[in-house]
Amino acid sequence: MNIYTKSVLILIIFAFVGCVSQKKFDELLTEKVSLEADYADLELKLEAAESKISRMEEQIAELDEDTQIKSKTIEKLQEDLSTLQGEHDQLQEYYNNLLSNSGKLNRDLAEQQARLMELQENLNVQKVQNEALLANLEEREKKVEELERVLAEKDKAVNELLSSVKKALLNFSGNDLTVEIKNGKVYVSLAEQLLFQSGSITVDPKGERALIQLGEVLKSSPDVHILVEGHTDNVPISTKSMKDNWDLSVLRATSIVRILTNAGVKTQQITAAGKGEYSPVTLNSTAEGRQKNRRTEIILSPNLDELLAILGTN
Repeated sequence: MNIYTKSVLILIIFAFVGCVSQKKFDELLTEKVSLEADYADLELKLEAAESKISRMEEQIAELDEDTQIKSKTIEKLQEDLSTLQGEHDQLQEYYNNLLSNSGKLNRDLAEQQARLMELQENLNVQKVQNEALLANLEEREKKVEELERVLAEKDKAVNELLSSVKKALLNFSGNDLTVEIKNGKVYVSLAEQLLFQSGSITVDPKGERALIQLGEVLKSSPDVHILVEGHTDNVPISTKSMKDNWDLSVLRATSIVRILTNAGVKTQQITAAGKGEYSPVTLNSTAEGRQKNRRTEIILSPNLDELLAILGTN
């Protein structure tokens, strides 16, 4: 049971049992605030992970650019090496000719020999540098290939998940739900009219069928993290069990989580959350806008452990 569920259930139980002492109510309220802070912290960590993925993609681009620069450097060094080799050959030939000349050429011969040795030393240094650059380039290329492979596998998994979810929800109206990829994740947005009556936290039979079909797909993907987010319009609500729209959004998300877990989705991979009226997709100034904002989003994220492990080795 996640922290939001625990908090909400505690408040509901005491609301139905009857009036409680002010002390007990304050303790429960304190616990609810603490749990909300924990959830906000988890959201920050998720944003940090997404930021790290973005930096990784920038790093891949930098590595590609650096690889091109290193390749050009190696080409230039190979040209210099070829030039030095030619000079070396010429000097070697000249040196051999000097050996056959008279003693008056001994001084010139010694100078040329010193020059030849200097060139040979430079040639050896260039060879060592080239070998080091080639080794470094190969290592970078392997790192880029590994990152590109993992990203491609992640994109493939997301697209396959998108296809499976669309297929599972094919029988439901496009006005009731949308399925799309955003920021490397699959977003399933379910309209209020598919799931709930106004102000209710009980899922309608039609919506329950859709969620069960979705659960059949998700239970076969145990590595996918599932975030169920409830959203409302800005019309105030207050009942015995709900203080405001935030409570309503959380309780609706919890109701959906129960249906998905009953359909076979693992509890460890699913989180219930509510954003109330604070994350609208459009303005609440019209009835149509408020209807669009009253929705539930099921956000499916691939497992990024392998990707983060590669980043950790940089």
